[in-house]
Amino acid sequence: MSKAELNAEIRDFLSTRRARITPEQAGLPAYGGNRRVKGLRREEVAMLAGVSVDYYVRMERGGLAGASESVLNALAEALRLDEAERDHLFALARESGAHGAQRKRAAPTAVRAGVQQMLDAMTDAPAWVRNGRHDIVAMNPLARALYSPVLTTPRRPANTTRFVYLEPDAAREFFVDYDRIANDAAAMLRLEAGKNPGDKALIELVGELSTRSELFGRRWAQHDVKFHRSGQKRLRHPVVGELDLDFEGLELASSPGLHLNVYTAAAGTPTADALKLLASWAASHDDLPSESVATPAT
Repeated sequence: MSKAELNAEIRDFLSTRRARITPEQAGLPAYGGNRRVKGLRREEVAMLAGVSVDYYVRMERGGLAGASESVLNALAEALRLDEAERDHLFALARESGAHGAQRKRAAPTAVRAGVQQMLDAMTDAPAWVRNGRHDIVAMNPLARALYSPVLTTPRRPANTTRFVYLEPDAAREFFVDYDRIANDAAAMLRLEAGKNPGDKALIELVGELSTRSELFGRRWAQHDVKFHRSGQKRLRHPVVGELDLDFEGLELASSPGLHLNVYTAAAGTPTADALKLLASWAASHDDLPSESVATPAT
């Protein structure tokens, strides 16, 4: 990411955050009935954050380098940033200060043998590992069966966000809550781009999606960011039908850049029974598509 691109990223993120907050929401009087800006004015954000107007204008133009932690926290409070947005703001500030010594950490594309052993030992729950740009890098057999619609796409390694945006008909059939999934996928990629702007493959993925998907372009322009830690996911599987799954997502501390996702269902529910049926189906199909051409890391 060039300095100009970083400045534009900071400008667009901060301006879209202040545009969504009304003076009433911020506890400020709204003088006059003809405001020319959507949301808060720059001077109003500066007042709420306790900084000068000139300083805030410089920050919004990309000048986050040198901003103290207390100033960034005050700005986050003024803009009512959630945890993911606050994390993104601090990542942009770090990148602004470190520009010229930009990190170029490539996202991992394989797992250690021990991680694959752990996945394979989890026989009752679909479990899989992705990297920050949403490549699927490892799965257990039940996850491979569950995500078989995603894995049938020819591009390797399989990538869930590419599937969502570039195979929209199949994705809408598979993901019951397609619109939410699409929003979350773009927001998660935006968060990763702030943390790891030097990932060439991530830059290429965003460029591909922006070029080929008008929907992704609109979602990307919103500058939303989001964590993906837990929640519910509703899938429509071609063999066992609709599934209401709980998921937990966590970073693998021993493998920086990789995230483990595990899907479960409460005992005695139709989804729990469907997972058992899916496991039986998977056991009888040894020709399920592979998630990646990558080999386990050593």
